[in-house]
Amino acid sequence: MLSGSLKSDFSAPLAGLAMIRLFFRFLGILLLAAAFAALIVDGTKSIAASAVIYTPTADTAAQIFPEKFKLIQPTLERIHPALWNPGMTSLLRLPVWIIIAVLGMICLLLGRKPRPKIGYVRR
Repeated sequence: MLSGSLKSDFSAPLAGLAMIRLFFRFLGILLLAAAFAALIVDGTKSIAASAVIYTPTADTAAQIFPEKFKLIQPTLERIHPALWNPGMTSLLRLPVWIIIAVLGMICLLLGRKPRPKIGYVRR
């Protein structure tokens, strides 16, 4: 039988992992809410213009961090030219709500509880 102090030593890393999972779930929900808000904004613009209008990720990134956004292209082209032209430019043309929603889903997947192992008794 394990003593109380030894039990708490084993459960401390598990509590830390639970907090990290909680953080990822919270961040994922916030990102999905932001994606929904961006979708509503784009939808409102589309209804007002009677045409499909969406905000590209490049426009939003240039508004949020204008100085750093200018440095993305030279940095990626220095690593490999294909990273910028077909790679990053196609991502930057996507609607911003898609990018935010994908990041939110990734955070939610990182924050999910691990599946129970079949065949092991957990007490």
